[in-house]
Amino acid sequence: MLFVLSAPSGAGKTTIAQRLLKSVDNLRRVITATTRAKREGEVHEVDYIFMKKEEFLHHVERGSFLEYAEVYGNYYGTPKDQVLRNEEEGVDSLLVIDVQGAKSVKASYPESVLIFLMPPSFEELRRRLISRGYGTENLEQRLRKAEEEIACARHFDYIVVNEFIDDTVLALRNIIISHRYRVSRFLKKPEGVDSQIVNLLKEGTCGVF
Repeated sequence: MLFVLSAPSGAGKTTIAQRLLKSVDNLRRVITATTRAKREGEVHEVDYIFMKKEEFLHHVERGSFLEYAEVYGNYYGTPKDQVLRNEEEGVDSLLVIDVQGAKSVKASYPESVLIFLMPPSFEELRRRLISRGYGTENLEQRLRKAEEEIACARHFDYIVVNEFIDDTVLALRNIIISHRYRVSRFLKKPEGVDSQIVNLLKEGTCGVF
């Protein structure tokens, strides 16, 4: 399955994703490719796949991305090969991408699960952005973008308010675990039951529904 985590800049999606990956088995983050400059402490192919613009656009032409978008003057894209590899290995994928990317993924994978990470208040979001060192002009640009993204949250499958990290991670973990027990997923890959039960599930006659 594809689980998509989106949030406004400063809402804490990267921190939450890191904690979530430690909390849930068989969940692997798809590392986003980007043309933005590497920040202090970031590691290539761990935090992001850093590319030159020309290299990124070459991959666009080759159809290498599941989705891509330009955000704040830089390109971001989800490598398709990572998603396919996870699928082949029976591992769920976690995509940490923006709202525009989430919409594209849902169009391509209707069964994907979109989760919006919501700040507890707009003032708290402003405070978090200021603590990151964003200047006035850049700050206001990100806040305007956040207004648009928050308005899009109603089109997601879930909204989780990120006020307390432990509570947020637990909520996301519960969402993922519950989706793993959906009937549609079980029928694709029945585990823990014998062939007779599988046949009944798939072909048996239900006299109630």
